[in-house]
Amino acid sequence: MSAVTWSVGCLEDDQDQAELLRLWLEHAGYACALFSNATDFRRRLGSEAVDLLLLDRSLPDASGIDVLTFIRQSSNASLPVIFLTASGDESDIVEGLAAGADDYVVKPPKQGELLARVAAVLRRRGADQDGSDVLEMPPYRLDSQRRQILIDSVSVELTQREYELANYLFRRQGRIVSRDALLENVWNLAGDVTTRTVDTHISRLRKKLGLSGENGWRLTAVYQHGYRIEQI
Repeated sequence: MSAVTWSVGCLEDDQDQAELLRLWLEHAGYACALFSNATDFRRRLGSEAVDLLLLDRSLPDASGIDVLTFIRQSSNASLPVIFLTASGDESDIVEGLAAGADDYVVKPPKQGELLARVAAVLRRRGADQDGSDVLEMPPYRLDSQRRQILIDSVSVELTQREYELANYLFRRQGRIVSRDALLENVWNLAGDVTTRTVDTHISRLRKKLGLSGENGWRLTAVYQHGYRIEQI
């Protein structure tokens, strides 16, 4: 833990489970805010400062996917979210990650695993916030502090996941990056999970960032190997 006291929000309707999560988090040195339902969370989101949200996939008044979609379309779009799901089914996990979750934990959660995943997500968030790490690859400028990418000084609107994917690829420009590596490092999924989520995000990045050659850079698929950003 750094000198910063991180605040973790828990959107969980099971009161006993919520109190257990609070106990674990506070014992680990985090501040904790509990939300009992989606309505309560939406009402308090603007005034309740949290650095990460633990989000139950099943809520009495909304689905976790609905809440996550709301977050990603709000002024708090960059808020890291870890899904708590009672189902370990691949389709449910992929749906949550594709909707913008940063990680997931299968219920009932194990204390060590949960705290490790919380720490990992917050560590990535802190690395983005602490420095002014800027990568210049004209006409692109990647600003890790602001989590934005500019083309000729104009900011491009990206989702958090799109930014993370672009940042990961640009920092490995010229190298082939496998889908397994992207799933593990950007989506926090094991490499043996089959999903077209990566392909969809690659296609969006290619369009949003003009990575088909028009800006001097190309994002290409390397058959049976992965993807590569390279300067033309």
